[in-house]
Amino acid sequence: MRSVDYRDLIGGTLIILAGAVGMYHSLTAFQVGTAARMGPGYFPAITGGLLILCGILIVIPALRRAGPMPTLELRPLIWISLSVLAFALLVLPFGLVPAVIVQSLVASQADRKLSRKGSLLLAVGLAGGAWVIFKGGLGVILPAFAWPW
Repeated sequence: MRSVDYRDLIGGTLIILAGAVGMYHSLTAFQVGTAARMGPGYFPAITGGLLILCGILIVIPALRRAGPMPTLELRPLIWISLSVLAFALLVLPFGLVPAVIVQSLVASQADRKLSRKGSLLLAVGLAGGAWVIFKGGLGVILPAFAWPW
Protein backbone atom coordinates (compact mmCIF):
# COMPACT_ATOMS: atom_id res chain seq x y z
CA MET A 1 0.00 0.00 0.00
CA ARG A 2 1.33 3.42 -0.96
CA SER A 3 1.48 6.29 1.46
CA VAL A 4 0.13 9.61 0.21
CA ASP A 5 -0.01 13.05 1.80
CA TYR A 6 -3.65 13.76 1.00
CA ARG A 7 -3.57 17.37 2.18
CA ASP A 8 -0.84 18.34 -0.29
CA LEU A 9 -2.31 16.11 -2.99
CA ILE A 10 -5.70 17.83 -2.78
CA GLY A 11 -4.18 21.31 -2.44
CA GLY A 12 -1.77 20.81 -5.34
CA THR A 13 -4.53 19.41 -7.53
CA LEU A 14 -6.74 22.43 -6.79
CA ILE A 15 -3.86 24.79 -7.66
CA ILE A 16 -3.31 22.91 -10.95
CA LEU A 17 -7.03 23.16 -11.70
CA ALA A 18 -7.14 26.91 -10.96
CA GLY A 19 -4.09 27.50 -13.15
CA ALA A 20 -5.54 25.43 -15.98
CA VAL A 21 -8.88 27.26 -15.89
CA GLY A 22 -7.17 30.66 -15.81
CA MET A 23 -4.76 29.74 -18.58
CA TYR A 24 -7.53 28.29 -20.77
CA HIS A 25 -9.69 31.39 -20.31
CA SER A 26 -6.86 33.81 -21.09
CA LEU A 27 -5.81 31.84 -24.18
CA THR A 28 -9.35 31.59 -25.58
CA ALA A 29 -10.85 34.95 -24.59
CA PHE A 30 -7.94 37.36 -25.11
CA GLN A 31 -5.19 37.96 -27.59
CA VAL A 32 -1.92 36.76 -26.11
CA GLY A 33 0.58 38.48 -28.37
CA THR A 34 4.31 37.90 -28.06
CA ALA A 35 6.92 38.60 -25.42
CA ALA A 36 7.88 41.78 -27.29
CA ARG A 37 4.26 42.93 -27.81
CA MET A 38 2.21 41.46 -24.99
CA GLY A 39 -1.52 41.30 -25.40
CA PRO A 40 -4.12 41.37 -22.62
CA GLY A 41 -4.02 37.57 -22.29
CA TYR A 42 -0.25 37.23 -21.99
CA PHE A 43 0.16 37.86 -18.26
CA PRO A 44 -2.85 35.73 -17.19
CA ALA A 45 -1.64 32.88 -19.41
CA ILE A 46 1.86 33.01 -17.89
CA THR A 47 0.37 33.22 -14.38
CA GLY A 48 -1.85 30.20 -15.08
CA GLY A 49 1.17 28.27 -16.34
CA LEU A 50 3.13 29.15 -13.20
CA LEU A 51 0.21 28.00 -11.04
CA ILE A 52 0.16 24.68 -12.90
CA LEU A 53 3.92 24.32 -12.35
CA CYS A 54 3.61 25.12 -8.63
CA GLY A 55 0.76 22.64 -8.27
CA ILE A 56 2.85 19.92 -9.92
CA LEU A 57 5.74 20.72 -7.58
CA ILE A 58 3.37 20.22 -4.64
CA VAL A 59 1.70 17.04 -5.94
CA ILE A 60 4.84 15.05 -6.85
CA PRO A 61 6.38 14.98 -3.34
CA ALA A 62 2.91 14.37 -1.85
CA LEU A 63 2.77 11.06 -3.69
CA ARG A 64 5.89 9.84 -1.85
CA ARG A 65 5.11 10.62 1.79
CA ALA A 66 2.37 9.78 4.24
CA GLY A 67 -0.09 12.29 5.56
CA PRO A 68 -3.51 12.39 7.17
CA MET A 69 -6.74 12.76 5.26
CA PRO A 70 -7.93 16.33 5.87
CA THR A 71 -11.33 16.89 7.43
CA LEU A 72 -13.73 19.52 6.22
CA GLU A 73 -14.48 22.04 8.96
CA LEU A 74 -17.60 24.11 8.38
CA ARG A 75 -16.76 27.01 10.70
CA PRO A 76 -13.77 28.34 8.68
CA LEU A 77 -15.56 27.70 5.39
CA ILE A 78 -18.60 29.69 6.44
CA TRP A 79 -16.71 32.63 8.00
CA ILE A 80 -14.24 33.00 5.11
CA SER A 81 -17.08 32.84 2.57
CA LEU A 82 -19.01 35.46 4.54
CA SER A 83 -15.93 37.69 4.66
CA VAL A 84 -15.59 37.62 0.87
CA LEU A 85 -19.31 38.40 0.53
CA ALA A 86 -19.00 41.27 3.03
CA PHE A 87 -16.10 42.77 1.06
CA ALA A 88 -18.02 42.50 -2.21
CA LEU A 89 -21.10 44.17 -0.72
CA LEU A 90 -19.23 46.95 1.11
CA VAL A 91 -16.38 48.01 -1.19
CA LEU A 92 -18.41 50.23 -3.54
CA PRO A 93 -20.77 51.93 -1.08
CA PHE A 94 -18.21 52.38 1.74
CA GLY A 95 -14.80 52.27 0.06
CA LEU A 96 -11.70 50.11 0.20
CA VAL A 97 -10.56 50.75 3.78
CA PRO A 98 -13.86 50.02 5.59
CA ALA A 99 -14.49 46.97 3.37
CA VAL A 100 -11.05 45.49 4.15
CA ILE A 101 -11.51 46.15 7.88
CA VAL A 102 -14.92 44.41 7.94
CA GLN A 103 -13.64 41.55 5.78
CA SER A 104 -10.69 41.00 8.12
CA LEU A 105 -12.85 41.09 11.25
CA VAL A 106 -15.36 38.63 9.78
CA ALA A 107 -12.58 36.31 8.55
CA SER A 108 -10.92 36.37 11.97
CA GLN A 109 -13.98 34.55 13.34
CA ALA A 110 -12.86 31.47 11.39
CA ASP A 111 -10.10 30.82 13.92
CA ARG A 112 -10.26 31.45 17.65
CA LYS A 113 -6.49 31.83 18.13
CA LEU A 114 -6.45 35.61 17.62
CA SER A 115 -7.83 37.92 20.31
CA ARG A 116 -10.29 40.74 19.57
CA LYS A 117 -7.51 43.30 19.97
CA GLY A 118 -5.24 41.28 17.67
CA SER A 119 -8.02 40.96 15.10
CA LEU A 120 -8.62 44.71 15.14
CA LEU A 121 -4.90 45.49 14.81
CA LEU A 122 -4.63 43.02 11.93
CA ALA A 123 -7.68 44.53 10.21
CA VAL A 124 -6.33 48.09 10.47
CA GLY A 125 -2.89 46.95 9.26
CA LEU A 126 -4.36 45.10 6.28
CA ALA A 127 -6.56 48.06 5.38
CA GLY A 128 -3.56 50.40 5.52
CA GLY A 129 -1.52 47.98 3.42
CA ALA A 130 -4.32 47.64 0.87
CA TRP A 131 -4.61 51.42 0.65
CA VAL A 132 -0.86 51.84 0.10
CA ILE A 133 -0.67 49.08 -2.50
CA PHE A 134 -3.85 49.69 -4.48
CA LYS A 135 -4.22 53.46 -4.23
CA GLY A 136 -0.62 54.60 -3.93
CA GLY A 137 1.30 51.90 -5.79
CA LEU A 138 -1.13 50.74 -8.47
CA GLY A 139 -3.35 53.81 -8.77
CA VAL A 140 -6.59 51.81 -8.69
CA ILE A 141 -9.56 54.16 -9.05
CA LEU A 142 -11.45 52.89 -6.03
CA PRO A 143 -12.28 55.32 -3.25
CA ALA A 144 -10.53 54.70 0.06
CA PHE A 145 -13.63 55.98 1.91
CA ALA A 146 -17.08 56.51 0.42
CA TRP A 147 -19.97 57.04 2.75
CA PRO A 148 -23.42 56.41 1.21
CA TRP A 149 -25.25 58.92 3.44
